Amino acid sequence: MMKYVLSIDQGTTGTRAMIFDHDGHEVSKSYVAHEQIYPKAGWVEHNPLEIWENTKHTIKEALSLAKLEPSALVSIGITNQRETIVAWDSNTGLPLYNAIVWQCRRTAEMCDQLKKDGYEEIFKEKTGLLLDPYFSGTKIRWLLENVPKVKEAQKNGTLKVGTIDSWLIWNLTGKHVTDLSNASRTLLLDIHKSQWDEELLEILSIPAFILPELRPSSDKETYGSTKKELLGVEIPVAGDAGDQQAALFGQNCFEAGQVKNTYGTGNFMLMNTGTRAIKSNTGLLTTIAWKIDNDVYYALEGSVFITGAAIQWLENGLNILESKERLTEVMLKLESTEGVYFVPAFTGLGAPYWDPYARGLIIGITRGTTQDHIIRATLEAICYQSEEVFQAMKKDSNREITILRVDGGVTACDSLLQFQADISGIKVQRPVVNETTALGAAYLAGLATGFWDTLDDIKLNFQISAEFEPNMPSDKKAKMLEKWREAVNRSKSWAIQ
Repeated sequence: MMKYVLSIDQGTTGTRAMIFDHDGHEVSKSYVAHEQIYPKAGWVEHNPLEIWENTKHTIKEALSLAKLEPSALVSIGITNQRETIVAWDSNTGLPLYNAIVWQCRRTAEMCDQLKKDGYEEIFKEKTGLLLDPYFSGTKIRWLLENVPKVKEAQKNGTLKVGTIDSWLIWNLTGKHVTDLSNASRTLLLDIHKSQWDEELLEILSIPAFILPELRPSSDKETYGSTKKELLGVEIPVAGDAGDQQAALFGQNCFEAGQVKNTYGTGNFMLMNTGTRAIKSNTGLLTTIAWKIDNDVYYALEGSVFITGAAIQWLENGLNILESKERLTEVMLKLESTEGVYFVPAFTGLGAPYWDPYARGLIIGITRGTTQDHIIRATLEAICYQSEEVFQAMKKDSNREITILRVDGGVTACDSLLQFQADISGIKVQRPVVNETTALGAAYLAGLATGFWDTLDDIKLNFQISAEFEPNMPSDKKAKMLEKWREAVNRSKSWAIQ
Protein backbone atom coordinates (compact mmCIF):
# COMPACT_ATOMS: atom_id res chain seq x y z
CA MET A 1 0.00 0.00 0.00
CA MET A 2 1.23 3.51 -0.86
CA LYS A 3 2.16 5.61 2.15
CA TYR A 4 1.78 9.36 2.73
CA VAL A 5 2.46 12.14 5.22
CA LEU A 6 -0.23 14.52 6.48
CA SER A 7 0.54 18.10 7.37
CA ILE A 8 -1.58 20.39 9.56
CA ASP A 9 -0.95 24.04 8.69
CA GLN A 10 -2.73 26.14 11.30
CA GLY A 11 -2.51 29.75 10.11
CA THR A 12 -3.74 33.17 11.12
CA THR A 13 -6.89 33.10 9.02
CA GLY A 14 -7.62 29.38 8.76
CA THR A 15 -6.56 25.77 9.10
CA ARG A 16 -5.33 23.59 6.25
CA ALA A 17 -4.65 19.86 6.16
CA MET A 18 -2.58 18.54 3.27
CA ILE A 19 -1.46 15.07 2.24
CA PHE A 20 1.85 14.63 0.38
CA ASP A 21 3.40 11.66 -1.38
CA HIS A 22 7.08 10.65 -1.40
CA ASP A 23 7.85 12.99 -4.32
CA GLY A 24 6.54 15.97 -2.33
CA HIS A 25 3.46 16.25 -4.53
CA GLU A 26 0.17 17.42 -3.10
CA VAL A 27 -2.35 14.56 -3.00
CA SER A 28 -5.22 16.45 -1.40
CA LYS A 29 -5.98 19.40 0.83
CA SER A 30 -8.80 20.83 2.90
CA TYR A 31 -9.12 24.36 4.27
CA VAL A 32 -11.48 26.05 6.72
CA ALA A 33 -11.32 29.71 7.78
CA HIS A 34 -11.95 30.76 11.37
CA GLU A 35 -13.36 33.91 12.94
CA GLN A 36 -11.15 36.92 13.63
CA ILE A 37 -12.14 38.46 16.98
CA TYR A 38 -11.38 42.13 17.73
CA PRO A 39 -12.51 42.94 21.32
CA LYS A 40 -10.82 46.37 21.31
CA ALA A 41 -8.74 48.48 18.95
CA GLY A 42 -5.42 46.73 18.43
CA TRP A 43 -6.58 43.49 20.12
CA VAL A 44 -6.83 40.28 18.07
CA GLU A 45 -8.12 36.92 19.29
CA HIS A 46 -9.14 33.47 17.98
CA ASN A 47 -11.37 30.77 19.44
CA PRO A 48 -9.12 27.76 20.28
CA LEU A 49 -12.05 25.32 20.20
CA GLU A 50 -13.05 26.52 16.74
CA ILE A 51 -9.46 25.96 15.58
CA TRP A 52 -9.43 22.42 17.03
CA GLU A 53 -12.79 21.54 15.44
CA ASN A 54 -11.56 22.90 12.11
CA THR A 55 -8.38 20.85 12.44
CA LYS A 56 -10.34 17.62 12.90
CA HIS A 57 -12.61 18.51 9.98
CA THR A 58 -9.75 19.28 7.57
CA ILE A 59 -7.85 16.09 8.45
CA LYS A 60 -10.89 13.93 7.74
CA GLU A 61 -11.80 15.84 4.59
CA ALA A 62 -8.24 15.64 3.20
CA LEU A 63 -8.29 11.87 3.73
CA SER A 64 -11.72 11.62 2.12
CA LEU A 65 -10.72 13.69 -0.92
CA ALA A 66 -7.63 11.51 -1.39
CA LYS A 67 -9.76 8.38 -0.92
CA LEU A 68 -7.31 7.18 1.74
CA GLU A 69 -7.73 5.33 5.00
CA PRO A 70 -5.93 6.89 8.00
CA SER A 71 -3.68 3.81 8.09
CA ALA A 72 -2.05 5.07 4.87
CA LEU A 73 -0.41 7.89 6.86
CA VAL A 74 3.10 7.23 8.21
CA SER A 75 3.16 10.40 10.32
CA ILE A 76 1.71 13.85 10.91
CA GLY A 77 3.56 17.17 10.88
CA ILE A 78 2.33 20.41 12.40
CA THR A 79 3.10 24.00 11.52
CA ASN A 80 1.40 27.03 12.99
CA GLN A 81 1.00 30.75 13.53
CA ARG A 82 3.86 31.07 15.96
CA GLU A 83 3.43 33.69 18.67
CA THR A 84 -0.29 33.10 19.23
CA ILE A 85 -0.90 31.83 22.77
CA VAL A 86 -3.50 29.48 24.26
CA ALA A 87 -4.14 28.76 27.95
CA TRP A 88 -6.14 25.66 28.95
CA ASP A 89 -6.93 23.45 31.93
CA SER A 90 -5.28 20.03 31.90
CA ASN A 91 -8.22 18.46 33.78
CA THR A 92 -10.96 19.60 31.42
CA GLY A 93 -8.90 20.13 28.28
CA LEU A 94 -10.86 23.34 27.71
CA PRO A 95 -9.37 26.74 26.91
CA LEU A 96 -9.56 29.34 29.66
CA TYR A 97 -9.60 32.35 27.33
CA ASN A 98 -9.51 33.07 23.63
CA ALA A 99 -6.15 32.61 21.92
CA ILE A 100 -4.23 35.90 21.92
CA VAL A 101 -2.98 36.32 18.36
CA TRP A 102 0.52 37.36 17.29
CA GLN A 103 -0.94 40.54 15.76
CA CYS A 104 -2.42 41.65 19.11
CA ARG A 105 -0.92 44.84 20.59
CA ARG A 106 -2.50 44.73 24.07
CA THR A 107 0.87 44.36 25.82
CA ALA A 108 2.55 47.38 24.19
CA GLU A 109 2.61 49.30 27.49
CA MET A 110 3.98 46.25 29.32
CA CYS A 111 6.81 46.06 26.78
CA ASP A 112 7.48 49.79 27.17
CA GLN A 113 7.77 49.35 30.94
CA LEU A 114 10.16 46.41 30.59
CA LYS A 115 12.33 48.58 28.33
CA LYS A 116 12.25 51.44 30.86
CA ASP A 117 13.26 48.97 33.57
CA GLY A 118 16.36 48.13 31.54
CA TYR A 119 15.52 44.60 30.45
CA GLU A 120 15.66 44.93 26.66
CA GLU A 121 19.30 43.90 26.25
CA ILE A 122 18.87 40.81 28.47
CA PHE A 123 15.98 39.59 26.33
CA LYS A 124 17.75 40.38 23.07
CA GLU A 125 20.96 38.64 24.14
CA LYS A 126 19.28 35.46 25.33
CA THR A 127 16.31 35.15 22.97
CA GLY A 128 17.41 36.98 19.81
CA LEU A 129 14.11 38.90 19.99
CA LEU A 130 13.01 42.42 20.82
CA LEU A 131 10.63 43.49 23.56
CA ASP A 132 7.55 43.82 21.39
CA PRO A 133 3.91 42.74 21.95
CA TYR A 134 4.30 40.52 18.86
CA PHE A 135 6.01 37.84 20.96
CA SER A 136 4.35 35.39 23.34
CA GLY A 137 5.93 36.10 26.73
CA THR A 138 4.08 39.30 27.57
CA LYS A 139 0.82 37.74 26.31
CA ILE A 140 1.28 34.93 28.84
CA ARG A 141 1.96 37.49 31.57
CA TRP A 142 -1.23 39.35 30.58
CA LEU A 143 -3.28 36.15 30.88
CA LEU A 144 -1.83 35.41 34.32
CA GLU A 145 -2.63 38.92 35.53
CA ASN A 146 -6.04 39.52 33.95
CA VAL A 147 -8.02 36.29 33.53
CA PRO A 148 -9.58 34.82 36.70
CA LYS A 149 -9.90 31.31 35.20
CA VAL A 150 -6.19 31.34 34.36
CA LYS A 151 -5.30 32.47 37.89
CA GLU A 152 -7.44 29.68 39.34
CA ALA A 153 -5.89 26.98 37.12
CA GLN A 154 -2.41 28.22 38.04
CA LYS A 155 -3.31 28.00 41.72
CA ASN A 156 -4.67 24.45 41.21
CA GLY A 157 -1.59 23.36 39.23
CA THR A 158 -3.70 22.47 36.16
CA LEU A 159 -2.73 25.41 33.94
CA LYS A 160 -1.16 24.65 30.55
CA VAL A 161 0.03 27.42 28.24
CA GLY A 162 1.55 27.09 24.81
CA THR A 163 1.65 28.23 21.23
CA ILE A 164 -0.92 26.83 18.78
CA ASP A 165 1.22 23.78 17.97
CA SER A 166 1.15 22.82 21.67
CA TRP A 167 -2.63 23.19 21.77
CA LEU A 168 -3.04 20.94 18.73
CA ILE A 169 -0.52 18.32 19.91
CA TRP A 170 -2.27 18.23 23.29
CA ASN A 171 -5.60 17.56 21.62
CA LEU A 172 -4.13 15.01 19.21
CA THR A 173 -1.94 13.07 21.66
CA GLY A 174 -2.52 14.27 25.23
CA LYS A 175 1.14 15.41 25.47
CA HIS A 176 2.21 18.98 26.34
CA VAL A 177 5.19 19.62 24.06
CA THR A 178 6.55 22.16 21.59
CA ASP A 179 9.55 22.31 19.30
CA LEU A 180 12.47 24.71 19.64
CA SER A 181 11.48 26.85 16.65
CA ASN A 182 8.16 27.75 18.27
CA ALA A 183 9.72 28.08 21.72
CA SER A 184 12.25 30.54 20.32
CA ARG A 185 9.37 32.99 19.67
CA THR A 186 8.19 33.24 23.28
CA LEU A 187 10.78 35.61 24.86
CA LEU A 188 11.35 32.78 27.37
CA LEU A 189 13.90 30.54 25.61
CA ASP A 190 17.66 30.92 25.74
CA ILE A 191 18.31 30.13 22.08
CA HIS A 192 22.00 29.49 22.73
CA LYS A 193 21.30 26.83 25.38
CA SER A 194 17.98 25.58 23.91
CA GLN A 195 16.21 25.73 27.27
CA TRP A 196 13.62 27.78 29.12
CA ASP A 197 15.50 30.55 30.92
CA GLU A 198 14.93 30.96 34.66
CA GLU A 199 15.93 34.63 34.72
CA LEU A 200 13.52 35.59 31.94
CA LEU A 201 10.71 33.58 33.53
CA GLU A 202 11.34 35.43 36.79
CA ILE A 203 11.32 38.85 35.10
CA LEU A 204 7.91 38.09 33.57
CA SER A 205 6.65 36.20 36.67
CA ILE A 206 5.80 33.11 34.63
CA PRO A 207 5.99 29.70 36.37
CA ALA A 208 7.93 27.07 34.43
CA PHE A 209 5.44 24.29 35.15
CA ILE A 210 2.80 25.75 32.82
CA LEU A 211 5.11 25.58 29.77
CA PRO A 212 5.46 22.64 27.35
CA GLU A 213 8.35 20.19 27.18
CA LEU A 214 10.98 21.20 24.62
CA ARG A 215 11.60 18.80 21.73
CA PRO A 216 13.40 18.77 18.34
CA SER A 217 11.50 19.89 15.22
CA SER A 218 11.85 16.42 13.71
CA ASP A 219 11.86 13.79 16.42
CA LYS A 220 12.39 10.05 15.93
CA GLU A 221 10.91 9.53 19.40
CA THR A 222 7.84 11.42 18.11
CA TYR A 223 5.62 13.64 20.27
CA GLY A 224 3.10 10.84 20.79
CA SER A 225 0.44 9.22 18.62
CA THR A 226 -3.06 10.39 17.82
CA LYS A 227 -5.76 9.19 20.19
CA LYS A 228 -7.47 6.18 18.65
CA GLU A 229 -10.92 7.72 18.87
CA LEU A 230 -9.90 10.53 16.48
CA LEU A 231 -9.08 8.47 13.37
CA GLY A 232 -9.55 4.87 14.42
CA VAL A 233 -5.78 4.24 14.36
CA GLU A 234 -2.82 5.71 16.17
CA ILE A 235 -0.59 7.82 13.90
CA PRO A 236 2.74 9.29 15.09
CA VAL A 237 2.93 13.07 15.37
CA ALA A 238 6.60 13.54 14.57
CA GLY A 239 7.27 16.96 12.98
CA ASP A 240 6.66 20.44 14.37
CA ALA A 241 7.88 23.90 13.38
CA GLY A 242 6.62 27.45 13.37
CA ASP A 243 5.14 28.42 10.03
CA GLN A 244 8.04 30.50 8.79
CA GLN A 245 10.70 27.99 9.77
CA ALA A 246 8.61 25.26 8.14
CA ALA A 247 8.47 27.33 4.94
CA LEU A 248 12.26 27.76 5.03
CA PHE A 249 12.55 23.98 5.29
CA GLY A 250 9.93 23.38 2.60
CA GLN A 251 11.85 25.73 0.28
CA ASN A 252 14.91 23.48 0.69
CA CYS A 253 16.93 26.31 2.23
CA PHE A 254 19.08 23.80 4.08
CA GLU A 255 22.40 25.66 3.69
CA ALA A 256 23.71 28.85 5.30
CA GLY A 257 22.97 31.93 3.18
CA GLN A 258 19.82 30.63 1.51
CA VAL A 259 16.79 32.94 1.84
CA LYS A 260 13.02 32.59 1.45
CA ASN A 261 10.17 35.08 1.72
CA THR A 262 6.62 34.00 2.55
CA TYR A 263 3.79 36.28 1.42
CA GLY A 264 0.91 35.53 3.74
CA THR A 265 -1.14 37.58 6.20
CA GLY A 266 2.21 39.22 6.83
CA ASN A 267 5.54 38.80 5.04
CA PHE A 268 8.30 36.82 6.66
CA MET A 269 11.80 36.65 5.23
CA LEU A 270 14.24 34.14 6.71
CA MET A 271 17.88 33.40 6.03
CA ASN A 272 19.44 30.13 7.15
CA THR A 273 22.61 31.06 9.07
CA GLY A 274 23.65 27.47 9.80
CA THR A 275 24.69 26.48 13.31
CA ARG A 276 25.70 30.08 14.13
CA ALA A 277 23.29 32.54 15.72
CA ILE A 278 24.01 35.94 14.13
CA LYS A 279 23.12 38.93 16.28
CA SER A 280 21.26 41.59 14.32
CA ASN A 281 22.20 45.25 14.39
CA THR A 282 19.48 46.33 11.97
CA GLY A 283 16.20 45.41 13.66
CA LEU A 284 16.00 41.79 12.51
CA LEU A 285 15.46 38.82 14.79
CA THR A 286 17.76 35.91 15.54
CA THR A 287 15.70 32.77 15.85
CA ILE A 288 16.00 28.99 15.86
CA ALA A 289 15.20 27.56 12.43
CA TRP A 290 14.94 23.91 13.51
CA LYS A 291 16.57 21.15 15.47
CA ILE A 292 17.06 17.78 13.78
CA ASP A 293 18.77 15.03 15.78
CA ASN A 294 21.36 16.97 17.82
CA ASP A 295 21.92 19.88 15.44
CA VAL A 296 20.32 23.28 16.05
CA TYR A 297 20.12 25.56 13.02
CA TYR A 298 19.52 29.31 13.28
CA ALA A 299 17.99 31.97 11.06
CA LEU A 300 17.85 35.72 10.67
CA GLU A 301 14.26 36.89 10.27
CA GLY A 302 12.47 40.01 9.21
CA SER A 303 8.79 40.03 10.16
CA VAL A 304 6.41 42.36 8.30
CA PHE A 305 3.03 42.34 10.03
CA ILE A 306 0.55 43.41 7.34
CA THR A 307 0.81 42.43 3.68
CA GLY A 308 -1.81 39.89 2.60
CA ALA A 309 -4.01 41.26 5.38
CA ALA A 310 -3.99 44.59 3.52
CA ILE A 311 -5.36 42.81 0.44
CA GLN A 312 -8.11 41.34 2.64
CA TRP A 313 -8.85 44.90 3.77
CA LEU A 314 -9.26 45.98 0.14
CA GLU A 315 -11.72 43.09 -0.29
CA ASN A 316 -13.71 43.28 2.95
CA GLY A 317 -12.97 46.70 4.42
CA LEU A 318 -13.05 49.00 1.41
CA ASN A 319 -14.93 46.58 -0.89
CA ILE A 320 -12.86 47.65 -3.91
CA LEU A 321 -11.37 44.26 -4.81
CA GLU A 322 -13.77 41.64 -6.15
CA SER A 323 -11.23 38.87 -6.79
CA LYS A 324 -7.52 38.06 -6.50
CA GLU A 325 -7.36 37.87 -10.32
CA ARG A 326 -7.88 41.63 -10.43
CA LEU A 327 -4.51 42.14 -8.71
CA THR A 328 -2.72 41.00 -11.85
CA GLU A 329 -5.08 43.01 -14.07
CA VAL A 330 -4.29 46.22 -12.13
CA MET A 331 -0.53 45.62 -12.17
CA LEU A 332 -0.62 45.12 -15.95
CA LYS A 333 -3.00 48.04 -16.61
CA LEU A 334 -1.27 50.69 -14.49
CA GLU A 335 2.41 51.41 -14.99
CA SER A 336 2.61 53.20 -11.63
CA THR A 337 0.60 54.44 -8.66
CA GLU A 338 0.97 58.06 -9.88
CA GLY A 339 2.67 58.95 -6.59
CA VAL A 340 0.29 57.15 -4.21
CA TYR A 341 1.95 55.25 -1.34
CA PHE A 342 0.21 53.01 1.18
CA VAL A 343 1.87 52.10 4.49
CA PRO A 344 -0.32 49.27 5.89
CA ALA A 345 0.70 49.70 9.53
CA PHE A 346 -2.69 48.55 10.86
CA THR A 347 -1.12 46.97 13.94
CA GLY A 348 2.14 48.90 14.01
CA LEU A 349 5.35 48.31 12.08
CA GLY A 350 7.51 45.21 12.39
CA ALA A 351 11.06 44.82 11.08
CA PRO A 352 13.15 46.83 10.78
CA TYR A 353 11.24 49.64 12.58
CA TRP A 354 9.44 47.89 15.49
CA ASP A 355 6.99 50.69 16.18
CA PRO A 356 3.79 49.31 17.78
CA TYR A 357 2.29 52.81 17.68
CA ALA A 358 2.58 53.34 13.92
CA ARG A 359 -0.70 53.24 12.01
CA GLY A 360 -1.79 52.84 8.41
CA LEU A 361 -1.37 55.72 5.97
CA ILE A 362 -2.28 56.41 2.34
CA ILE A 363 -0.52 59.48 0.97
CA GLY A 364 -0.09 61.14 -2.40
CA ILE A 365 -3.80 61.10 -3.25
CA THR A 366 -4.94 63.56 -5.92
CA ARG A 367 -8.23 64.16 -7.74
CA GLY A 368 -7.07 61.68 -10.36
CA THR A 369 -6.49 58.84 -7.85
CA THR A 370 -8.69 55.78 -8.47
CA GLN A 371 -9.36 52.48 -6.73
CA ASP A 372 -6.81 50.87 -9.03
CA HIS A 373 -4.06 53.22 -7.84
CA ILE A 374 -4.76 52.19 -4.24
CA ILE A 375 -4.76 48.50 -5.21
CA ARG A 376 -1.41 48.85 -6.96
CA ALA A 377 -0.01 50.86 -4.03
CA THR A 378 -1.01 47.98 -1.73
CA LEU A 379 0.89 45.45 -3.84
CA GLU A 380 3.91 47.71 -4.09
CA ALA A 381 3.87 48.18 -0.30
CA ILE A 382 4.24 44.41 0.11
CA CYS A 383 7.43 44.55 -1.96
CA TYR A 384 8.80 47.74 -0.37
CA GLN A 385 8.49 46.25 3.10
CA SER A 386 10.23 43.06 1.96
CA GLU A 387 13.01 45.09 0.32
CA GLU A 388 13.77 46.88 3.60
CA VAL A 389 14.09 43.53 5.38
CA PHE A 390 16.22 42.18 2.53
CA GLN A 391 18.74 45.03 2.80
CA ALA A 392 18.93 44.63 6.59
CA MET A 393 19.59 40.90 6.14
CA LYS A 394 22.47 41.55 3.76
CA LYS A 395 24.07 43.93 6.29
CA ASP A 396 23.70 41.61 9.28
CA SER A 397 24.95 38.50 7.50
CA ASN A 398 27.63 40.30 5.47
CA ARG A 399 26.57 38.13 2.52
CA GLU A 400 25.68 39.02 -1.05
CA ILE A 401 22.34 37.30 -1.67
CA THR A 402 21.61 36.37 -5.28
CA ILE A 403 18.39 34.35 -5.11
CA LEU A 404 15.15 34.86 -3.16
CA ARG A 405 12.76 31.90 -3.01
CA VAL A 406 9.13 32.90 -2.50
CA ASP A 407 5.86 31.29 -1.52
CA GLY A 408 2.37 32.23 -0.36
CA GLY A 409 -0.94 33.01 -2.01
CA VAL A 410 -0.13 36.39 -3.59
CA THR A 411 2.96 34.96 -5.35
CA ALA A 412 0.55 33.69 -8.02
CA CYS A 413 0.71 37.30 -9.28
CA ASP A 414 3.68 37.35 -11.68
CA SER A 415 3.65 41.16 -11.86
CA LEU A 416 4.13 41.43 -8.11
CA LEU A 417 7.12 39.10 -8.20
CA GLN A 418 8.61 41.07 -11.10
CA PHE A 419 8.22 44.27 -9.04
CA GLN A 420 9.92 42.52 -6.09
CA ALA A 421 12.83 41.46 -8.33
CA ASP A 422 13.08 45.03 -9.67
CA ILE A 423 12.89 46.87 -6.35
CA SER A 424 15.30 44.46 -4.59
CA GLY A 425 17.64 43.85 -7.52
CA ILE A 426 17.57 40.08 -7.05
CA LYS A 427 16.49 36.94 -8.90
CA VAL A 428 13.17 35.69 -7.51
CA GLN A 429 12.27 31.98 -7.72
CA ARG A 430 8.79 30.53 -7.26
CA PRO A 431 8.65 26.75 -6.67
CA VAL A 432 6.19 24.34 -8.26
CA VAL A 433 4.68 23.51 -4.86
CA ASN A 434 3.51 26.84 -3.43
CA GLU A 435 2.29 25.46 -0.09
CA THR A 436 5.84 25.26 1.23
CA THR A 437 4.82 25.83 4.86
CA ALA A 438 2.71 22.68 4.92
CA LEU A 439 5.31 20.83 2.83
CA GLY A 440 8.07 21.76 5.30
CA ALA A 441 6.09 20.30 8.20
CA ALA A 442 5.48 17.16 6.15
CA TYR A 443 9.20 16.83 5.40
CA LEU A 444 10.06 17.17 9.11
CA ALA A 445 7.52 14.50 10.07
CA GLY A 446 8.61 12.21 7.22
CA LEU A 447 12.31 12.52 8.12
CA ALA A 448 11.52 11.48 11.69
CA THR A 449 9.70 8.33 10.61
CA GLY A 450 11.99 7.24 7.76
CA PHE A 451 9.64 8.25 4.92
CA TRP A 452 12.59 10.30 3.66
CA ASP A 453 16.06 9.16 4.73
CA THR A 454 18.11 12.34 4.30
CA LEU A 455 17.94 15.97 3.22
CA ASP A 456 19.41 14.88 -0.12
CA ASP A 457 16.29 12.75 -0.70
CA ILE A 458 14.14 15.81 -0.10
CA LYS A 459 16.26 17.99 -2.44
CA LEU A 460 15.36 15.66 -5.31
CA ASN A 461 11.75 16.88 -4.98
CA PHE A 462 12.46 20.61 -5.38
CA GLN A 463 11.36 22.16 -8.68
CA ILE A 464 11.08 25.80 -9.84
CA SER A 465 7.99 26.95 -11.74
CA ALA A 466 9.10 30.51 -12.60
CA GLU A 467 12.03 32.95 -12.22
CA PHE A 468 12.01 36.74 -12.33
CA GLU A 469 15.10 38.83 -13.13
CA PRO A 470 15.45 42.51 -12.14
CA ASN A 471 15.34 45.09 -14.95
CA MET A 472 14.35 48.42 -13.33
CA PRO A 473 16.82 51.34 -13.83
CA SER A 474 18.69 52.04 -10.57
CA ASP A 475 17.81 55.76 -10.48
CA LYS A 476 14.08 55.01 -10.77
CA LYS A 477 14.32 52.39 -8.02
CA ALA A 478 16.19 54.76 -5.69
CA LYS A 479 13.59 57.51 -6.17
CA MET A 480 10.67 55.16 -5.43
CA LEU A 481 12.35 53.79 -2.30
CA GLU A 482 13.11 57.31 -1.06
CA LYS A 483 9.42 58.30 -1.29
CA TRP A 484 8.39 55.02 0.38
CA ARG A 485 10.64 55.70 3.38
CA GLU A 486 9.28 59.22 3.65
CA ALA A 487 5.75 57.79 3.80
CA VAL A 488 6.80 55.26 6.48
CA ASN A 489 8.30 58.04 8.62
CA ARG A 490 4.99 59.91 8.54
CA SER A 491 3.12 56.82 9.82
CA LYS A 492 5.32 56.34 12.90
CA SER A 493 4.19 56.93 16.51
CA TRP A 494 0.67 57.93 15.40
CA ALA A 495 -1.19 56.03 18.16
CA ILE A 496 0.83 57.34 21.10
CA GLN A 497 -1.64 59.08 23.43
